[in-house]
Amino acid sequence: MKTTHKLAPLPEIPSKRYFAIGEVSDLCGVKAHVLRYWEQEFPQLKPAKRRGNRRYYQQGDVEMIRRIRSLLYEQGYTIGAARLRLKDAPHADVAAVTLDTAVPATMISSGRQQQLKDIRLELQSLLDRWPY
Repeated sequence: MKTTHKLAPLPEIPSKRYFAIGEVSDLCGVKAHVLRYWEQEFPQLKPAKRRGNRRYYQQGDVEMIRRIRSLLYEQGYTIGAARLRLKDAPHADVAAVTLDTAVPATMISSGRQQQLKDIRLELQSLLDRWPY
């Protein structure tokens, strides 16, 4: 059984053209300073900037932030791994991706498959005991 961290459900994204950083923060369950940091780390995230350097996010930006949040907070990816994951599948539903489906089994030798299964089982046992 794969253990993922469940966060509070997010509200539906309203149909607006632009969102201020505070609205995006509320819609995505992420603080504003985290959004500004993610802009530096994820090249896909580029909100429009207007007077006074104010950020205005569009619908696609909000969806991308939710994907990033899912990868980092729910699936446990590092920032670097999440960046690579989004680069490989920029529009995929990353919440539906698991470690079992990330790499096709046909691309891995049978010996390596067994090693990966053993590692997965050990990691799962650690997750089951977490927090200690």
